[in-house]
Amino acid sequence: MGVQSLVEHALSEVADEPIEACCAGRTDTGVHAEGQVMHIDTTAQRSERGWVLGANSNLPDDVNARWARQVDITFNARFSAISRSYRYLILNRLVRSALYRHRAWWVHQPLNEKDMQHAAACLLGQHDFSAFRAAGCQASTPVREVREVSVVRDGDWITIDITANAFLQHMVRNIAGVLVAIGQGDEDPDWAEEVLERRDRTRGGIAAPAHGLTLMRVEYPEHFNLPVYRL
Repeated sequence: MGVQSLVEHALSEVADEPIEACCAGRTDTGVHAEGQVMHIDTTAQRSERGWVLGANSNLPDDVNARWARQVDITFNARFSAISRSYRYLILNRLVRSALYRHRAWWVHQPLNEKDMQHAAACLLGQHDFSAFRAAGCQASTPVREVREVSVVRDGDWITIDITANAFLQHMVRNIAGVLVAIGQGDEDPDWAEEVLERRDRTRGGIAAPAHGLTLMRVEYPEHFNLPVYRL
């Protein structure tokens, strides 16, 4: 059972009626989420605290609700979002990690994070990201606006943080795959821009594993008064 189904089941127990949830974004199997947002329509009357505690008491240990808010009828978890932020985590050392085996991509070859950051800069702005979308992506347009992107090393850990108005299927994983190829020295930093301009997924290298990716934050207009979790 997927995470959305688990949450819908838990909320149905709390509401004592069938619940369908609309998520801010769908993630691949193996991808994590710290800042996923979803909305529901219900006739049930519960306190915000009651929704959170009730949902968590019916969820498995690896799925957890953090907050709940009552919103007006104009709110939509998917279409009201103005940006989404993802983090891709890489462990870059000779020895793998047992504890982070499901949370980070272990790359034992040395990576040059400065070359990766240089390459990532070309992604800023509005572009056609056809070269970074999955073959089965059903988005009506490949054009997206990347507002922030960074590659930072802290010891053996490299984080790729990227914020955009929206993302294509596998977009961040494909970007991470290109940046790692550059960091390893297999390609020059300018290759990322070449891949972007060609708009051809077959020229973009491998997709990074799903388990290194986490949806960190979904941002909405201030008037909805939702909690904001910063990276």
